[in-house]
Amino acid sequence: MINQNLLSLYQNTSKHSNYQILTERLKSLLPANMISVKSRNENERLDYIYSKLDIKGLSIADIGGNTGYFSFELLEKGARQVDYFEGNSEHAQFVTCAAQSLGLEDDLKVHNEYIDFNNLQIKKYDCVLLLNVLHHIGDDYGDKNIKGNDVQESIASALIALSKQTKYLVFQLGFNWKGNRDLPIFNAGTKSEIISLVSSLKDYYNILSVGIATKNDNHIVYKDVDNINLQRDDSLGEFLNRPLFILQSKNFSD
Repeated sequence: MINQNLLSLYQNTSKHSNYQILTERLKSLLPANMISVKSRNENERLDYIYSKLDIKGLSIADIGGNTGYFSFELLEKGARQVDYFEGNSEHAQFVTCAAQSLGLEDDLKVHNEYIDFNNLQIKKYDCVLLLNVLHHIGDDYGDKNIKGNDVQESIASALIALSKQTKYLVFQLGFNWKGNRDLPIFNAGTKSEIISLVSSLKDYYNILSVGIATKNDNHIVYKDVDNINLQRDDSLGEFLNRPLFILQSKNFSD
């Protein structure tokens, strides 16, 4: 049966609308012919995450959770609890309604707020998802007066702050500040530059794995980085050139 309230909330448009596919359990409540979704290979990224981390029993924060695909799917996989953080009110209302519709309101806690990484006030988690958030600093969240040459430093500072709050960090970052191709964060726009930025935080994290999107028989699969897939593949588009990191904190203590 169609959930009209859920449908209305999903159809509220905003900057990042229709950014994620729906979790399987929501598809029966929101038929595909009534919504528009642009997939960013959520299933493929999640498969890579599952291949590297045992999610069962973990407490998880999904920062910048959009319409909640990863939050819902991680609960399905056995996460103990998920705290979903999203400053976009339309998305937060949608996830609240969806959690209630699925009977998950006790397991998925919705926080309609942007995280202040300069004054981090979140509790400690077994795992934090921070997927494609930090390149929006000064736009969707954070200091609106930040200058372009300070963006990399701000990204690194946010990751350092998180190293005290989570045992594992699943991280992905865009190449362009505010998503604007005219404002590149990295001079050459290469995977190596993003990997070098994360590698520079060796005092705070071990890099457990780096997943790279590759095309296999016209399907996208995330595979461990190697000398071949490390090269930028413009045929895949900007998003699929973003490395997917599984990090383990060196600073975390229970």
